[in-house]
Amino acid sequence: MAAVCYLIAYRIIIINDYSSSFRRYYMEVITAADPSAASSPEVAVISPPQASSFSPPQASSFNDKLTAYFELTKPRITSLVVLSALAGFALGSHLSIDWIGLLHTTFGVALLSGGINALNQYWERDLDALMRRTKLRPLPAGSLTASSALIFGVAASLIGEAYLAWFINPLTAFWGFVALASYLFLYTPLKTRTHWCTFIGAFPGALPPLLGWAAARNEVGVEAIALFGIMFLWQFPHFHAIATMCREDYARAGIRMLPVIDPGGRSTARQIVGYTIALVPVSLLPTFLHFSGWIYLAGAAVLGAWFLHASVAAAKQPTLEQSRRLLKVSVIYLPLLLGLMTLNKL
Repeated sequence: MAAVCYLIAYRIIIINDYSSSFRRYYMEVITAADPSAASSPEVAVISPPQASSFSPPQASSFNDKLTAYFELTKPRITSLVVLSALAGFALGSHLSIDWIGLLHTTFGVALLSGGINALNQYWERDLDALMRRTKLRPLPAGSLTASSALIFGVAASLIGEAYLAWFINPLTAFWGFVALASYLFLYTPLKTRTHWCTFIGAFPGALPPLLGWAAARNEVGVEAIALFGIMFLWQFPHFHAIATMCREDYARAGIRMLPVIDPGGRSTARQIVGYTIALVPVSLLPTFLHFSGWIYLAGAAVLGAWFLHASVAAAKQPTLEQSRRLLKVSVIYLPLLLGLMTLNKL
């Protein structure tokens, strides 16, 4: 039941949102570069930023403010973090799921993730103003002040940490703090300094299922490490696809993702394929570690082959279309893998 709810929620929240978000972004980019090319999916030229007399709208009503604060939490990312943590919780539960514990985990992880994302937007508000895909976020759009975002982010993070420590266990709160510290104080500042930021950022990005496992069992064993490994490796083809699609936007803001500093695409292609190849055997570990079954093993092998096929295609032809396809495959692959893992739990 938990796995079915997980898949439905992921399908509605994440996949639909990713598709519509990037579709809107690229239609804007294509039209800005060449209005006659709006119907062509192959055009990926971004024109230089133009001077504008546009004045950012201010959030004048209570509903406007509430919406702005909600957007500050990056709802898509927070939803993905929460759903991944819930999969870890379900897998870490011994015989039956503690539904009260599951609800506490949901609330605590959502608070912490929302706070981290708000602080990230506070830190990167000047960079966000330079990119088309982020210029309408609450801070560059003027919907909220920087001080309001800072206070909100700090408060949500602290409350989330305290909530996890009190209602779940200190171990979960500890790993939540590790995620917060590594994301904000390592990954975020490194984005404008080195392409290794993706590697560093993959560590906090892989922690949600480990958080869920720790919440269910109050321990982190080899099974939780295997879940961490799956999430860690999955992020490289996923984020390299996004960075390839948004290369010009990232370059405009000085964000040094690998596709930005690798114009030939060879290093990016090697990483996309290499990390996907590594992901396939790691994704089979749940069966051999005895926390999922043989049906999962067969499904994981098929999903891995599909993901690898999309990665190889994107590596051979690093076009907008192939990168978009790889992104779509990646956001379908992960919930199917975790959902199947949970359904076939031993």
